[in-house]
Amino acid sequence: MQEIEEYINNFPPNVQTILKKLRKLVKKTCPEATELFSYGMPAYKLNGKPLVYFAGYKNHIGLYATPDGHTHFKEELAIYKQGKGSVQFPLDKAIPYDLIKRIVEFKTGNILSKKKLTKVNRG
Repeated sequence: MQEIEEYINNFPPNVQTILKKLRKLVKKTCPEATELFSYGMPAYKLNGKPLVYFAGYKNHIGLYATPDGHTHFKEELAIYKQGKGSVQFPLDKAIPYDLIKRIVEFKTGNILSKKKLTKVNRG
């Protein structure tokens, strides 16, 4: 997606590398997700539901997995600065790609299980 490539290319090379790796990680972890540019950042939806968003900043990478993604991993995310539905990974520390992958997997499972429940309930 051109908008996402332009967005990433506006950052310094070290941040571009991280953002490209995050983009690849999300696409590989949930290949059925739809990639879009929303709220001024790369965003991914699955079955029309928000999966994750991420953004680059001067001193950190922001990850937005809506509250349930952050709530489920609250102990592991406790060492990072957070807001409602967001977490900041400082650029001067290693980015926890494995944790981010598990968050995407968790969110994917939640979205897919809700779709199955809806189908069962509608009969």
